Amino acid sequence: MSNHSPGSTPMAANPLTRAVLEIDAYAAGLGWDQPARLFALVDTERLRAEEPGLAAQLGIDDAAEAASLTPVEQDELPAGAPLDEFLATIAWPGAVAGCAMTVERLMLPPSAEASVPEGLDDARLAEWVTAHPDRQEVRMTVAVLRDGSRETALRLKEKDSPTEVLTGSDLVPGLAEALSATFAE
Repeated sequence: MSNHSPGSTPMAANPLTRAVLEIDAYAAGLGWDQPARLFALVDTERLRAEEPGLAAQLGIDDAAEAASLTPVEQDELPAGAPLDEFLATIAWPGAVAGCAMTVERLMLPPSAEASVPEGLDDARLAEWVTAHPDRQEVRMTVAVLRDGSRETALRLKEKDSPTEVLTGSDLVPGLAEALSATFAE
C-alpha cells in the first residue's frame, strides 16, 4: 500500500474513516475491473513498535499519526471462490485491529428493481443486470474493527472522483457482517 503524503487523502474524523478512504484512493489508483482485495488494519503505533522493519517497508515513520490504522494488503484472493465462503476461512491474529475489502459490483437504481424478471437463477440474474441500460459499476470499500465499528466508501465508475466518494457506516451491511465474522471468537 502506498504511503500518501498529508493532504493527498481527504481528512476524515476518525481513523477508520481515514483508513477506508486511503484504501479507496489506493484502489482508484489501480483502475477499474480489479479483483476483490483484502486488507488487514493494524494499529500504526503498535506496528512501528513491534514490526519496525515492516513499518519502514510500508513507509511509516515517526511522524505518522499516533491514533491511525495502517492498511496492509493481503495475498490475492482465490479466483472463483465466493467471497462469503472465502471470508469464512479467515482468522486474524491478535495484532490485527480490523480488516477491509474492496470489491466491484454492478448495481441497479431502485427504479430498475421492479422490472427484474421472476425466477432467475444467480447466473441469469447477473446476465440480466449486466445487460441493463441503467446499470452502474460501483467499487465498495468496507472496513470493520474488532469492536464492531464499521465504515464504507462507495465510488461510482461514472463519478470516479475523490470528491464523489460516499461514506457511511451501514452502506453495505452484508459485506460488513461477513468481515466482522472473521473476528468471531
